[in-house]
Amino acid sequence: MSVVILAVGVTAFSSQAAAEEPVPAKRVHVELGVGTWISVGNSRWSHNASMASPFGNPTSRLTYDDHSTNIVELTAKVSVGPRWFGRVNIGGASIGGGRLTDDDFLTPDGGNPSLRTHSDIDGSGVWYLNADVGARIADFPNGRGKLDGSVGFQYWRQKHEAYGVRQQSCSAAGATTDVDSTDPAFNPLCIPGRAPISNDVLAISNTMTWYSLRTGLHTEYHVATWLSVLGSVVLKPVNIFTNEDTHHLRIGSEFQDPSMTMLGIGFGADADIGARVYVTKSLSAQVGYRVWWNRMIDGTWTSHLADGRSSSFPLTEMESLRHGLTAGINYSF
Repeated sequence: MSVVILAVGVTAFSSQAAAEEPVPAKRVHVELGVGTWISVGNSRWSHNASMASPFGNPTSRLTYDDHSTNIVELTAKVSVGPRWFGRVNIGGASIGGGRLTDDDFLTPDGGNPSLRTHSDIDGSGVWYLNADVGARIADFPNGRGKLDGSVGFQYWRQKHEAYGVRQQSCSAAGATTDVDSTDPAFNPLCIPGRAPISNDVLAISNTMTWYSLRTGLHTEYHVATWLSVLGSVVLKPVNIFTNEDTHHLRIGSEFQDPSMTMLGIGFGADADIGARVYVTKSLSAQVGYRVWWNRMIDGTWTSHLADGRSSSFPLTEMESLRHGLTAGINYSF
């Protein structure tokens, strides 16, 4: 009888000990997300051909202001063990509209635009890919959250198509200065009162692409069991960019396609801030605000003429900015 009681006691003790043992953490954890980035953008570039008189510095500046860009975004994060992770984030959308401002400068106007035109942006888009690997740097006390670090790569491409041309201003120098001394005919930069070109006509296409190395910090802090705040700061110390600009109304008579190409290096930064609500342990929703910014350090502008010749001059500016509200849902398993 005593043997039976001892066996039962040992079995009960073993069962209790097994029940009290912590459940080992999952080796692989996956989080999938779908969201949107409701953003506006500004991209601009300018070059300096002032050594080819009578042009100013800058010689020409094109500014693309777009809006109503509702980007669809997909994210996948795979965590291996308690520390390491990899993440891929892709997004894309057509751009709903905007305006191109094209400024040209002559030396006599002292830095003020000698000619300014506007065109409407339509039929264009934005695409991007972020790929990162990272590790846990720190855990906050009482299981409140974490701080992660990462390194990775960003591909960011934007295309703007501008339709129609509306002349906004034409200075006295723009109307009286011959900008093509090799042609015996008088060729002014602009003619006052010139009639606009219809918005049905494609005037300029511009495709700007940034290839960036990135490193950043990412954090999540739990305010409550169902609510947390999120934040990330990413530095892009090395960018390589390309830019192709086609002046469709001047192809054949003056330029090739593309009419101008640009190449250079730069730097940039990205930042996100937001809040996440946990509907269940696996399902959550979040909202936030995001800013992406890239800028040139050095670059070259090259024109491709219709007769096969080309001319290269320094770029003075190349910059892209995109920002706006983010929202999404996430599921983990």
